[in-house]
Amino acid sequence: QVQLVESGGGLVQAGGSLRLSCAASGSIFSIGTLGWYRQAPGKQRELVADVTSGGITNYADSVKGRFTISRDNAKNTVYLQMNSLKPEDTAVYYCNADQVYMTSSGSYYYTGDSYWGQGTQVTVSS
Repeated sequence: QVQLVESGGGLVQAGGSLRLSCAASGSIFSIGTLGWYRQAPGKQRELVADVTSGGITNYADSVKGRFTISRDNAKNTVYLQMNSLKPEDTAVYYCNADQVYMTSSGSYYYTGDSYWGQGTQVTVSS
């Protein structure tokens, strides 16, 4: 129903920057929360940052002051600007869409599902 496609990952030296993008497609009426999660080898997936449709943001303590999340509601796209990257930021980064309403036959409905992208690798070398 909803497809999320991430881009922008790669290899960067410590102190560098990357910008991730995630575009959602499908018969979308609205998305309540868009977020970025990450999973490092041997660790659980963790929230990096998320943003509501109203622009309220939330960040993990480990990225506050370094990462900035933003979204374009018209394009159903979310961005993650990552500055001052550290080796411990190395992980696969996943886009997530939650509280999704879809359109159907001139109306809309709540899917009750949470959607994930395929992930993009971010590697920070020391």
